[in-house]
Amino acid sequence: MKSIKYYSKEIQPSKVICIGRNYVEHIKELNNETPDSMVVFNKTNSAISDKLSYFNEDTRFEGEICFLMKGTSIEAVGFGLDLTHANIQNKMKQKGLPWERAKSFDGSAVLGEFVKFEEEDVKDLRMELFINDTLVQFATYDLMIYKPKQMIEEINSFMSIENGDIIMTGTPKGVGTYVSGDIFIGKIFSCDKLLVASKWKVE
Repeated sequence: MKSIKYYSKEIQPSKVICIGRNYVEHIKELNNETPDSMVVFNKTNSAISDKLSYFNEDTRFEGEICFLMKGTSIEAVGFGLDLTHANIQNKMKQKGLPWERAKSFDGSAVLGEFVKFEEEDVKDLRMELFINDTLVQFATYDLMIYKPKQMIEEINSFMSIENGDIIMTGTPKGVGTYVSGDIFIGKIFSCDKLLVASKWKVE
């Protein structure tokens, strides 16, 4: 079982629960339709990695605010990258087929370290993603279409959230491809206080 880091602990999530199309500008940049309801999909435990690998020129990064869950409560927060095989996903969408080949391949849930977080402060969250020292993505609580409380309620209405599961809350505009050697730095803030930063060099 793959694990994530939470201070000195190694926690093994049963799954990574992803929220799709949760930022208006990201929906526009990919020319997607705005969904009538929340888009939810899973990545398997085998998708989890603490390394960022180069797969091919079709692989797209998506930076996200991520929550470590204790049942239906937020235990901790961290930065994550949802990797996507974009062309495969487009083909699957056109045919109305599931996205696992494009979204849940091994190494597609790149997760940094998590730090304890008080759930009542969730409105103060924001994230930044830098690639080679250039800011490429920025997100705040206010920009989310569905807020964390809504996500948890919707997920829990049809699927159990187990202790240690991760929720990836969606990506803002600015997604793109990357190459070997790129340096990624993802930061999570509460207002102006840096909570956690994660750094990867693409292998």
